[in-house]
Amino acid sequence: MVTTVVMNLKQISTRFSMAVHILSLIAVSSNELTGDFIAGSVNTNPVVIRRIIGMLKKAGLVEVRPGVGGASLLKAPEEITLLDIYRAVNLIEENQLFRVHEDPNVKCLVGRNIESVLQSELKEAQSAMEHRLLQTTLSQLTARFK
Repeated sequence: MVTTVVMNLKQISTRFSMAVHILSLIAVSSNELTGDFIAGSVNTNPVVIRRIIGMLKKAGLVEVRPGVGGASLLKAPEEITLLDIYRAVNLIEENQLFRVHEDPNVKCLVGRNIESVLQSELKEAQSAMEHRLLQTTLSQLTARFK
């Protein structure tokens, strides 16, 4: 169970960083980019790129031309925050970044109270992270590449 949680957190983190990589690449490129080109830059399988681009498209951040391919931003890089990207690719329920283990022993003082005590702390941590991501735009990030 612990291994599964760790792997899911790693997948969320990787998906987010790949999405930022993809959007940054599109933002700094003067041409529409194919999935294969993007996959080469990210150094991953084009199927993974297509899946992430699909999420970004659903969120209204990119447009994809079928056939010869090509992806372009639907918003100016100044209008896309890291929080927008995070929300586009992280498939979690609102305020549920952290999960508390299920079925603790209610006969135990800690077991019956852990979820209610811990949830407020975890919600504050998630809120702080989201507030920070909201402060950085894609254009601020890509400006650091030069």
